[in-house]
Amino acid sequence: QVGLFSGTCLIVGTIIGSGIFISPKAVLLYSGAVGPCLLIWAACGVLSILGALCYAELGTTITKSGGDYSYYLEAFHPIVAFLFSWTMVIVLKPSSLAIITLSFAEYVSSPFYPGCSPPIIITKFLAATAILLIVTVNSLSVRLASYVQNFFTTAKLLIIFVIVIAGVVMLAQGKTQNLSNAFEGASTSFGAIGLAFYNGFWAYDGWNQLNFITEELKNPHRNLPLAILIGISLVSVCYVLVNVAYFTVMTPSELLLSPAVAVTFGDRVFYPLSWIVPLFVAFSTFGAANGSCFTAGRLSYVSSREGHMVQILSFISLKHCTPSPAIIFNGLLAICYIIPADIGTLINYFSFAQWGFYGMSALALIVLRFTRKDLHRPVKVPIVLAFLLALVSCYLVLAPIIDKPTIEYLYCSIFIFSGVILYYFFIYRKVKWAQRISRVITTYLQLLIGFYTSMFNNADGASLPAHKNAVLH
Repeated sequence: QVGLFSGTCLIVGTIIGSGIFISPKAVLLYSGAVGPCLLIWAACGVLSILGALCYAELGTTITKSGGDYSYYLEAFHPIVAFLFSWTMVIVLKPSSLAIITLSFAEYVSSPFYPGCSPPIIITKFLAATAILLIVTVNSLSVRLASYVQNFFTTAKLLIIFVIVIAGVVMLAQGKTQNLSNAFEGASTSFGAIGLAFYNGFWAYDGWNQLNFITEELKNPHRNLPLAILIGISLVSVCYVLVNVAYFTVMTPSELLLSPAVAVTFGDRVFYPLSWIVPLFVAFSTFGAANGSCFTAGRLSYVSSREGHMVQILSFISLKHCTPSPAIIFNGLLAICYIIPADIGTLINYFSFAQWGFYGMSALALIVLRFTRKDLHRPVKVPIVLAFLLALVSCYLVLAPIIDKPTIEYLYCSIFIFSGVILYYFFIYRKVKWAQRISRVITTYLQLLIGFYTSMFNNADGASLPAHKNAVLH
């Protein structure tokens, strides 16, 4: 049910979320000056396009949902795919949803607390409410979730267009003082530049999201690469122009001190209609959260279908034909991550592991070129792009660790490789007591979800197993 327009909206809507309204501070902080900051935003866009081209080849060659997970299954040992799904399903996908909804909550509540930050309890409550609403929408209908995504993508492009036009007007009026001497005070630290790219790439994150729903795309061989190229090119241009607009009305120091950059911009340029900016930014972050939830559910569903996650996550609603158990599971984990969440720490934690997996996907493309020459490749990119993506990934993983090692990186590594123990006992060995417990839990969870579905729809709402060996209780 997902065509080219909806696919492009999914990419644009997932990428443009909270990043461009929060990350400008972090990119400027680590780059040290306006000039390097703008260059990093442009470089992140170019590298994202190059990386996305690699994903376009992978997605049109292996037309399975699940994104990187499906590519690892084809190129490497299943344990690599399991470690990816273990890390993404349990930590990275729900933490990403938590980050975006916390940003949504900050922008929704900030107009009610002028001059100070909103209370933490308010932002966390609003974020949890947004997650519950998004989970409900995505559990009810694929088409409804697509319509929601299309609407909020249009809204976020509208506010970006307004900000860019305002920036052009400011430049025409001669407000270019913040753009002069743009490289004065630029950072030369190897690790600081890496962290600046971290936060820039965080704002671009989502360029591979369409690969997670390949099976639900119309004509994926055509629409997947087209949507990727159109979406990321549009986002790259928007991001650079928005940052230029910010610097027309704010000095670097003012931008770093602003609790909500886009809101501060709106207060100075659009007063007394400055309330428009936080409203549309809230739309933007809500749309990004919807896209994140949409794709996260498919990853859980596919990995469970392959036997790498608990069986209940591979079930589909008979009434709505959505992987509602996987979507609900992702939402519940995201709410758990909201409780202790700090956005800056989560971004660094997220990027460290995420870029390691991007590098593995580039390696998967290279491996498949030599081991699976028989595969039909409707899109075939120069293999040098895969090597480039792998090298960039290695830099973004290693540079901050070498420059400033912190305990978070160790925790992340321990968590990822702890999946080896789980794989050995529960998937490779298939210990019997775990199988018995899993069957009982699966039965009761399926009955519970079926009960609530039938209660709200006045129909038999049991869930349908996605693989032939599952038992419908």
